[in-house]
Amino acid sequence: MSDDFQSRLESAIARGRRRAEHEASQERKKEMSEEDLKRLHTSYRLSLSEQIEAAVRRVADHFPGFRYESVFGEEGWGAACYRDDLRLDAGRRTNLYSRLELVIRPYSDLRVLDLKGKGTVMNRELFNRTHYAKVADAEPEEFSQLIDAWAIEYAEMYSAKSSTS
Repeated sequence: MSDDFQSRLESAIARGRRRAEHEASQERKKEMSEEDLKRLHTSYRLSLSEQIEAAVRRVADHFPGFRYESVFGEEGWGAACYRDDLRLDAGRRTNLYSRLELVIRPYSDLRVLDLKGKGTVMNRELFNRTHYAKVADAEPEEFSQLIDAWAIEYAEMYSAKSSTS
């Protein structure tokens, strides 16, 4: 009887281990591979950087003197618009720099989709923001809405500051 119990016990333990290995294997299949995450990040980056370029270009088009530039490289992919104004007050020269920059940062070992935005109006940094989500869980629509919101917010802030000076 004890030999029978012993063999059944060992069989049950072996079945349990096989079941655990099978479940772990299924979980690994569900998780995205590193290459899948990189491809997904690239897909998001391409579509969102196109939207960034359009939004920043529209902001620049509404304010004479702004120059548009594409941004790509180590900092990320996106766009910026800027202007450098010269102001003369009582014979004193002052340079006033304004810039809007929105980029999607490169893929990293953190496995996140990362949107960075910076807004400077007349030498004052008014916002420096980051929004990110795991690539596998990222909602492109959420990033899309933020791109539009940040560009519109910058335009409003620039308009308010440039009107008062």
